[in-house]
Amino acid sequence: MFRLAAVIYILLGATLAGIFIIAALTVGMDTAQPIIYAAVAGFVVALPVSWVVAKQIKG
Repeated sequence: MFRLAAVIYILLGATLAGIFIIAALTVGMDTAQPIIYAAVAGFVVALPVSWVVAKQIKG
């Protein structure tokens, strides 16, 4: 199950990081520091989410 979660994390981490960056830019945070924080937050949030999705797929 770890391999499945890792594959899902690769896709989900990039997607959530992108969503968080777009949200930060929409709010008006257009300097480098908030954008980096948003990207890191997206990758961190993707860890437990990918594990839950892998459990749901595995059944």
